[in-house]
Amino acid sequence: MASFSVPPSSWFTRQDLATDSNHGVRHNARVSLLASLLAQEYRLDAHDTAAACAAGAIHDCRRRNDRDDPGHGQRAATFLLANADAVTNALGRPVPQEALHRAATAIALHDVPYEQFTDRQQRAYQASPLLVDVLKAADCLDRYRLPLQRWWPDPSRLRRPLPPWAPAAAFAFVTRSERARLDGTANAHALHHAHQTLTRGL
Repeated sequence: MASFSVPPSSWFTRQDLATDSNHGVRHNARVSLLASLLAQEYRLDAHDTAAACAAGAIHDCRRRNDRDDPGHGQRAATFLLANADAVTNALGRPVPQEALHRAATAIALHDVPYEQFTDRQQRAYQASPLLVDVLKAADCLDRYRLPLQRWWPDPSRLRRPLPPWAPAAAFAFVTRSERARLDGTANAHALHHAHQTLTRGL
């Protein structure tokens, strides 16, 4: 079964963004699970699967607002490398240093469209393209949380085709975890409940 990590609210730049924003704890945790599932689908090894899971949990934690916020990916990548032990402890399994650096690359690039990569970013991407692609796809899939259908996932922005099960699974994970949260369940319990009901069907 795929694993995921629920990031502590203390990892976030602002506590109000951690709790109930579009890019808070629940979004990061869902991206963590989706990245783990996609990593398995695309046959990443165990280390890079763990790195994808960690990257998903961290990728938006250093946002300053819910808007575009350029550079938040690089800030989150820096946070990961500065807090590697805390992150891997929360994940519950070790991630080798080289895999952590690949995760940091994916995080740093997740908020930059492919066509806007600088030469330096393109070189970084070429060093671990699949991990970057997995994080971007997982982040894209969680756009079902946004209030307008025109903001929902756009696979044309991705470089790898999504597996057939992915959109329905992502939609279910959003709706079940958000419903549980609206019913008063704490973030972690809402996410774990949604995870259990989701993965039974995968």
